[in-house]
Formats: sequence, structure tokens, C-alpha cells
Amino acid sequence: MGKELIQYLSQYVTEKRMSLFRNVVKNRTNYLTVVLEDIYQSQNASAVLRSCDCFGIQNVHVVENRNDFEVDPNVAMGASKWLTINHYNGGGNNTQKALHKLKSEGYRIIATSPHENDMLLDDFDFENGKFALVFGTEMSGISEDVKQNADAFLKIPMYGFTESFNLSVSAAIVLHHLSFKLKKSSVQWQLSNDESDELIMKWLTNSIKGSEALVKYFNDRNVI
Repeated sequence: MGKELIQYLSQYVTEKRMSLFRNVVKNRTNYLTVVLEDIYQSQNASAVLRSCDCFGIQNVHVVENRNDFEVDPNVAMGASKWLTINHYNGGGNNTQKALHKLKSEGYRIIATSPHENDMLLDDFDFENGKFALVFGTEMSGISEDVKQNADAFLKIPMYGFTESFNLSVSAAIVLHHLSFKLKKSSVQWQLSNDESDELIMKWLTNSIKGSEALVKYFNDRNVI
């Protein structure tokens, strides 16, 4: 039924838009995901979303403990419309909730930090199972909860006097490096057929005005 519904809805977008959906979904991945922990600068958070979209990272996990997550439309450039953003803001320790969910789904927790004994980016074994990259705030970095639950720590090589890059720059460097290597590897990083169909469905319904009524009409017409 899913493919039939996609075919039905596709008549309400241009052929060019539908072709773009099918091409983009081929390069989407859930093998690598991103966690943004308590980011308080909307420009940085929004820039990371834009990088995730550009590099094909579909799922972003947003932890809101003290700071609310806000998207700056002038920076994100519509990226949030095409991503799957998972919010953890229900009160209590939202970091623990996010990490527990990711670990239960088989993700390795990879904390990004500039600490001296961390693994260099080029040495990271991305083929050893899917992983979640955790980025913390500009001022304090990742929390103690992330440090205690991390399976590995990752850093970008630095050769200057400054200790670290800007958050959004760090994320862009790491995502470019790892997504490029991932796509060149033998790892099965692409979405399954069902995941691809589900994502195309989401993009279609987000793109079509009155999509809820169209989906209801299709479902009512095809009731057996």
C-alpha cells in the first residue's frame, strides 16, 4: 500500500521534484546519526542541521536540558524540513534518555571533544557498527553523562594555538570526512527499501498542501 500511496501523491508534485526525492533518498543514511546536546546558539545548531542535510545524515537527535532548541531559518535554509529531528525535552535527564534510546537501537556513542588522549578523526573505525556523534555546547562541551556513556572519544587534529573549531565548523568537518569514507566503503550504509519509502512519503506530505485530506481520500477509497 505504501508504494501505491506514493504513486498517488506523486501526481501532486512536479516530475522534477519527485525525481529529486528519489535521487536524494539514495544518499541518505541512518548508519551515522548526530546528537546535539543542549545547544543554546540557534545559528550554530541550524548550521549543523544544514550540514546534516547536505551530507545525507537523516536523523538528528536534539537534547534540551537547560536550553530550548530553535532553528534559525536564515541559516538552516529549510534543512529541518527534510530531516528527521528527534527531540528529548520531556523533563528530567534528557541526555540519559537520548543515549539510552540510541544504545537500545545499536548505536555506538561517539563523543566529540578536544581532549589530549582522544582518538584522531582519521583513526576512527567507522566500519565497526553504526554510531552517533555527540556534539556539546561551545562553552562547556559534552556533559559528564555523555563522557560516562561514550564508547569512544573523537577529535579533529589541531595545529594552531586555538584549542578547537567553532561547533558548526567541527560538525561539518567530521560529517564530511566520515560520510565521504562511509560512502566509499563496503558498509551497508543506505536506507532499506521500507525506510526509503517512508522518507519519501514524509517529504511528499510535507510538500503538498492539503496532503492529510489526500491521504485520507486514498485510504478510504482503498479500504477492502
